[in-house]
Amino acid sequence: MNVELLYEKLRQQIYAGLCFGCSDADKFEMIEAKQKAAQLAVKFIDQLPDIRYQLSTDVEAAFLGDPAAQSRAEVIFCYPAIKAITNYRIAHALLQLGVPLIPRIIAEMAHSETGIDIHPRAVIGNSFTIDHGTGVVIGATSIIGTNVKIYQGVTLGAKSFPLDDKGNPIKGIARHPIVEDNVIIYAQATILGRITIGANSIIGGNVWITSDVAANSKVIQEKFRFGGFVGGDGI
Repeated sequence: MNVELLYEKLRQQIYAGLCFGCSDADKFEMIEAKQKAAQLAVKFIDQLPDIRYQLSTDVEAAFLGDPAAQSRAEVIFCYPAIKAITNYRIAHALLQLGVPLIPRIIAEMAHSETGIDIHPRAVIGNSFTIDHGTGVVIGATSIIGTNVKIYQGVTLGAKSFPLDDKGNPIKGIARHPIVEDNVIIYAQATILGRITIGANSIIGGNVWITSDVAANSKVIQEKFRFGGFVGGDGI
């Protein structure tokens, strides 16, 4: 696709997003939206080299971190996490430019295709990788550092919500975890609330965390217990 065609398609989609809340009767508002869409499309295209670089670090992290990966091409074309992260990086850039609605649609397209739910408002550093990926949830106010790896079923979610006087959750409050650099989070770990997982930590599978974890920590479950069946009894 040449740049002119990309620009025109992008401008149309951004315009549609901007007009979603416009009144049909307000011609001036729609003219303004058309002008703004053209400006935002150019700004986004200017960011494509940076997005490409970020994605190259994500691909490299997946390739180097997975002994099953035979080539970088295999990672790009076969790994669902790369699809989800690509959509996230594009959606995040558009959201940062102030484009409404379209970023969330892009993120949810990847969610429906891969089972990986990354909110476009989350902030994620370079060399990010998700192994396997199904069931991963990364909430809107999550902050993830550089060289972080997470496995399937991990949730970076909110623990509770401050409520307004009508009992509804107050929007815009930081409520999801901060994961610092060089952290590994294994399968099905649930990390909730505005807490910090310190750099260079390892979070074991199936743990439930609602408080800060110091840097260079290892958090694992208590060892499982062996049992037996006596006289034909079940569990």
